Amino acid sequence: MKLASPFPLVVAAALTLTLTACGGDNPSGASDPSPAPSVTAPSTDSTPTDQPTETGPVKRTKAELVKALLELKDLPTGFAEDEDDPAGEGGTPFSSPTSKCKTLVKYLNADEAPESKANAHRSFAGGQEGPYIDFSLDSLRTSAAVGDLQTSYREAVTACKKVTMRVEGAGSTQMEVAEITAPAFGDSPFAFKLVGVSGPKQGLEYVAAITGIGDVILSVGILAGQEGELDGATEAAVEKARTILLKTGG
Repeated sequence: MKLASPFPLVVAAALTLTLTACGGDNPSGASDPSPAPSVTAPSTDSTPTDQPTETGPVKRTKAELVKALLELKDLPTGFAEDEDDPAGEGGTPFSSPTSKCKTLVKYLNADEAPESKANAHRSFAGGQEGPYIDFSLDSLRTSAAVGDLQTSYREAVTACKKVTMRVEGAGSTQMEVAEITAPAFGDSPFAFKLVGVSGPKQGLEYVAAITGIGDVILSVGILAGQEGELDGATEAAVEKARTILLKTGG
């Protein structure tokens, strides 16, 4: 099953490509799914600082970013890696009639972070009922650029109250947009959620955290998750990314 676009600041693919698995009702007589495995941060000997610092331009390669992502071995038993890649499939499932949502719609429909110099992502599924978790790293060369994108994305979320998600063959769903308390990991983190409030996918919920690690922006997105999973997933992702990226100039 495909989970998300390589820019999980964007949720287009995450929402549209998992509708069959987690957007419908259980068949009549089906039992409730078992609790999904939770992601917890791997233990480390030292606690890295999460204070943002400015550095000069840092050139990253895709290979560096891939190495800094969480792997299947870093997650609890019960998860499987989703190796399908919806990148490049195009489409603009999100829209809004109001100009206040123009920037957010642009970000939600994007394929990677604006001005990204290198990108890597990895997706996991905790069973047919989820959670579906996506991790992404984008190199923007400087921590100032990362901060600017975080500010722009936060302002876009604040300005926009609803967007429309249209899925071919499944109609349109109105998605409510709201900023939520962000996991306190990384540099200047913020988080938001999209919830289907009307239409065929009413009740569908996606949460995402966006945080900085020096010159790199980290995105964590969870579809069909449980309370507290965003915090655990973000903490684990930040700890590993900091450990690897600091060794290579971050």
